[in-house]
Amino acid sequence: MSAPDSPVKAAAVEAEALYRAPNALAPSYSRFRVAERLLLTGHSHQAWPDRGFVGQEAAWEDAALLVDEKWERAFARAARVRAGFARLLGDRDGSLALAGNTHELLVRFLSALPLHEGAGRRRRPRIVTTDAEFHSARRQLDRLAEEGIELVRVAASPAGTAGERLARAVDDRTAAVVTSTVFFTDAGIAGGLPELAAACARHGAELLLDAYHQLNVVPFSFAGLEGAFVVGGGYKYCQLGEGNAFLRVPPDCRLRPAVTGWYAEFERLEAAPLRDVAYPDDPGARFQGATYDPTSHYRASEVFDFFVERGLEPALLREVSQHQLAVLAAAFDALDLPPATIDRDRATPLDRFGGFLALRAPRAGEICAALRDEGVLADSRGEVLRLGPAPYLTDAQLEDAMARLGEVAQRRKRTPR
Repeated sequence: MSAPDSPVKAAAVEAEALYRAPNALAPSYSRFRVAERLLLTGHSHQAWPDRGFVGQEAAWEDAALLVDEKWERAFARAARVRAGFARLLGDRDGSLALAGNTHELLVRFLSALPLHEGAGRRRRPRIVTTDAEFHSARRQLDRLAEEGIELVRVAASPAGTAGERLARAVDDRTAAVVTSTVFFTDAGIAGGLPELAAACARHGAELLLDAYHQLNVVPFSFAGLEGAFVVGGGYKYCQLGEGNAFLRVPPDCRLRPAVTGWYAEFERLEAAPLRDVAYPDDPGARFQGATYDPTSHYRASEVFDFFVERGLEPALLREVSQHQLAVLAAAFDALDLPPATIDRDRATPLDRFGGFLALRAPRAGEICAALRDEGVLADSRGEVLRLGPAPYLTDAQLEDAMARLGEVAQRRKRTPR
């Protein structure tokens, strides 16, 4: 079973067709039963379209048919995945490395930085980041700080001016700045990133942007960010599932990652080893890893094709997401719940948020568990309950989910502590 190399675009789905019941996309997600369930996990794990199952089967069949000669087909799938991510980024200049998760790519990036003295390079023992990075970056950077790397944390809030604060923290000792473009804690969109990129360029520091919570729900622009590294993946809004992460590498990159896999010399394996470790000219290939399970790329390439065929472009998905956030926010406000119990940020316009509604509640974890008992799947981070819609849900489903939140909150109000 093999898929065509390029998808054939069908009639694009219209935004309004996703608001009403039945949702025009829902039949394409039958295995996840999205029409029967209240899945508000869209910011973390969206349902996969049935098309992904086609890719899963194709990976098995290619392995059974071709055994170790399957890799030509697997690499072709990987190329389609890189093209899919590049299309979402709107990137024509950079080069992409793929990996099973963003942590692998972050580690390779960090290993290329001049954090210590090296041949012909001056030590830059300083990394600037925010206090709202996802755990894969937070934990790794914390560990480097324990080893003596100077770690500067800048407040992520308010998100709209995060880039400006980060820019002020960059100096000539800074090796890199690591920041999200949309923060996973509250969906705030980081502003001032071009100013940050300019500051990094002035001081010779690298800039790594984590776009995981932006990709395929908030359109991405490289305006003023052409020299940035970008990391992200397909587990969330791209609906690709696990095993699909990427690192966008700027076109002039000549860094030499100390953590390096043999795929980075794939093109010269038959040549005699050089005295020094060689790296390819292609910037993304410098950050390649080693042997991997290609099943994720089969699945991802099919899902990317599905999105193109249905006209599910980032601009449309942003329109749908903003509409859904407005539906959730209005339904939440109508509940008129005590702010001390649960509340939301009404001072920031919805268009300054990414793809989920963040509700602040001292007992967010307990509310999330109670919602699960009521058939509403969401999640929480600390004192934030995160409600993430997705384009296969109707307005009626969102309003139903919010009504159940109201019932949970009222029960908790009546229940003695």
